[in-house]
Amino acid sequence: MGHSHSHNHSHHDHGDLKGRNLFISIFLNVLITVAQVIGGLISGSLSLLSDALHNFSDVISLIISYIANRLSKKEASLHRTFGYKRAEILAAFINATTLIIVAILLIIEAVKRFQNPQEIESNIVIWLSLLGIVANGFSVLLLKKDSNANMNMRSAYLHLLTDMMASVAVLIGGLLMKYHQVYWVDSLLTLAIALYLIWMGYDLLKESTKVLMLFTPDAIPVEEIVEEINGFDAIKNVHHIHVWQLNEEEIHFEAHIDFNKDIKLSEFDSILHEIEVLLLNRFEINHVNIQPEFRKPDAKDVIVQD
Repeated sequence: MGHSHSHNHSHHDHGDLKGRNLFISIFLNVLITVAQVIGGLISGSLSLLSDALHNFSDVISLIISYIANRLSKKEASLHRTFGYKRAEILAAFINATTLIIVAILLIIEAVKRFQNPQEIESNIVIWLSLLGIVANGFSVLLLKKDSNANMNMRSAYLHLLTDMMASVAVLIGGLLMKYHQVYWVDSLLTLAIALYLIWMGYDLLKESTKVLMLFTPDAIPVEEIVEEINGFDAIKNVHHIHVWQLNEEEIHFEAHIDFNKDIKLSEFDSILHEIEVLLLNRFEINHVNIQPEFRKPDAKDVIVQD
């Protein structure tokens, strides 16, 4: 059975930087959460308390992201042959789920407050929302670069971005309450924050679920790959294909290949190398596992249920 993989090891130092940025963001969010809980209780502002709850969920999600980032660097072993490479995907899944759960809780509270609006101490709301905007804005800038290439960092980034937006909404609400006594806007903003959380969380939940369920990545055209491999002169048929994404950096491909002739092992190695180059350059698949066959009486379908 032929097997190959291509790696880029230059990301280790970068991973340490990601970890440091996450740690700074955790510290800032703990400060914001404590301040907002105290301020929310004193002022009676639901949007401030909901922002504090969201911030607390951020602290949890950032800690999960930080642990996952550390775990993903641990070496593989006899008992963990893939190491902890799935840790960051799992963190993204957990964080997306918490985004949606927090949002549903906020909607329930906002509806209750709509039915029973209360007067709110707006000065506290204004100052604490400004604190949230500055601290979360800084955290968002720290994580923005890594959020494009890493699902775990994207989940942390989304938590912080929605938090910054929530703080902006709370600030607008605080100003409206201070100068126009429009107290129902507190509930309306809470509802808007919650709906935005669901919208952002759903995409990430769907994406991380696909990876955890070993679904074929959306960008991989299996039929085109089959056509390309079948185009090799020595190959009669390619079947029993599995394509899955292990984490952000690794896409795996395995298949059974029928050969026209009973070729030598050295010939197979040469053809395997050509297939590896094709899959890496054309489809960014960097782990290839091929089972060579000659007149083996097995199912020849492209996809075979194991």
